[in-house]
Amino acid sequence: MPDAPPAPRTPPVWQRAFTLLRPSHRHTAFSATLLLMLSAMLSRVIGLVRVKYVAYMLGRSAAADAFAAAFQLPDMISYFLVGGAASVTLISILSRYRDSGREAEGERAISVILTVMACVLGGAILAAELFAPLLVPLLIGFRGHPDTAALCARLTRILLPAQLFFLAGGVFGSVLLVRKQFALQAITPLVYNIGTILGGVLLGRMMGVSSLALGTLAGAMAGPFLMNAIGAHRAGLRFRPIFDLSNPGFREWVRLSIPLMLGVSLVSFDGWIMNRFASGNTGTLAALSYAKTLFSAPVALGQAAAAASLPFLATLIGKGDRGAFSSAVNSSVSRILAFSLLVSAWMIGLAFPAVDLLFRGGSFHRSDAGTMATYFGIFSIALCLWSAQAIYARAFYAAGNTLAPMVAGTVVVLVSLPIYWWLYRVRGATGLAIASDIGILIQTATLAAMLDRRRMVLLSGLEYAELARSAVAALIALGAIRLLRREMPATSRIGDLLLLVVATGVWLAIVGTVLRLTGSSLPRQLLSLFRKQPA
Repeated sequence: MPDAPPAPRTPPVWQRAFTLLRPSHRHTAFSATLLLMLSAMLSRVIGLVRVKYVAYMLGRSAAADAFAAAFQLPDMISYFLVGGAASVTLISILSRYRDSGREAEGERAISVILTVMACVLGGAILAAELFAPLLVPLLIGFRGHPDTAALCARLTRILLPAQLFFLAGGVFGSVLLVRKQFALQAITPLVYNIGTILGGVLLGRMMGVSSLALGTLAGAMAGPFLMNAIGAHRAGLRFRPIFDLSNPGFREWVRLSIPLMLGVSLVSFDGWIMNRFASGNTGTLAALSYAKTLFSAPVALGQAAAAASLPFLATLIGKGDRGAFSSAVNSSVSRILAFSLLVSAWMIGLAFPAVDLLFRGGSFHRSDAGTMATYFGIFSIALCLWSAQAIYARAFYAAGNTLAPMVAGTVVVLVSLPIYWWLYRVRGATGLAIASDIGILIQTATLAAMLDRRRMVLLSGLEYAELARSAVAALIALGAIRLLRREMPATSRIGDLLLLVVATGVWLAIVGTVLRLTGSSLPRQLLSLFRKQPA
């Protein structure tokens, strides 16, 4: 009897993990989600280094306000002319072309979309370059601060061309996402943030705050644009400029994208609304911006999960498998909600020592850290909502429905505006942070209810038991951190660091113990990634 063939050797964990980083590696929904979540976290960490540099050099000054606000006009132009549709709606369209074996038609559609929209966006950018000194006071404010408004306009002019690189990078990145290749999507944000840092380090003494804007522009070109362009070319895309308004793929893209371009969303308008109210008080806009940037690190987890889920959801919709679609959305939302609750407990409990340790120095003082920590702690309450709404929105996009979330988003913004106005009058900048939480609560609840009403994603399918386990673990951990802070009041950076280390250990121990005792599947889901990866 011949000997049985030897069992295939299981590669070591480090080798299975390394396969995630191969540009051509095809991911599962879970591995793609975790890869982009880890990348997003690393990118935000590098982004915090950038913000630390700005805070050290400028503190809560008028120049810091101007730099924080300089991104608003470029973002608004891109939002209303592209609407995030370069990748969001294009993925659904390209998935159908690919699944039906019509990749040549999809390639031509990509060329047409990029050519036409580059012309449209380029024209808008040229106009904004010319009228920036008029648009900045109109859109952002700075009433009574003409020097700050002038500096903001100058920085805005430097940043405007970056939107063309984001547009092209989004289109090329869609080609890779449809092929389930996520490695470059994990790397490009890192390059973008490093560009900003290098601009400040290399040119800061010579050009001041303008160096940060130039570094941001270079980072957008090298990361989101160039790396995605090279990756798409290697994946087989052959882009050529084509201006053909009758192309079916282009027409479908326009039909799906117009709602995103015309509508408004609190996800983008939240920061713009806060800037408008806060611009009248020097340093307030900068403090809110710093807090929001720090908060965006964990928010990136939800955004990454949503980005990773979109091509898989689009495939399920294309196959007509509504049951699997609903289950996939609920599974993603449940998982990210559960993780977010746990992280929020850490963020709220350790807001001040974390902010003080990371940002204090130079022109940024301990009192500034206290103000920023207040805003950060309030933002942290709504972490789970920012994460969930991103996935719910992409459930609509995957189904080819951009009109419903556009209408809902517009209504939510209109309903939320009086809340921002009233809370700002009553509580100042702290009220703006509270209003932000209330607004995103309305946004998330609205999207979830709409999906449930359409029988697309049933609210009854959420893993409520798992969410309850995470909520219990989070509350116990938060209580323990607060008790620990009373016993270990931090009065120095060494004290901040010691408190963070000890409290993080306590948080991990409590969370791990409670999840294990209650039978949570979260730890197993995380560890299962490396067991499932092929060699």
